[in-house]
Amino acid sequence: MTHDQVRLLSTVTIEKTPDVYKLVDSLNRTLKEKNLMFGLALDETDKERMVFSIYETLEVDS
Repeated sequence: MTHDQVRLLSTVTIEKTPDVYKLVDSLNRTLKEKNLMFGLALDETDKERMVFSIYETLEVDS
């Protein structure tokens, strides 16, 4: 999937939590058919926080 096939809809910074990746995985599995994708990364400036992102995947004709 290329950069032009994904559109960032929202980001939010949250406290680092051990099990939050399970929520992201569940959201990705459940909402894939709705063209939504979710991401989770450590905040680059504060390693005790995480950035949760919501993306829309765009269908591209081949």
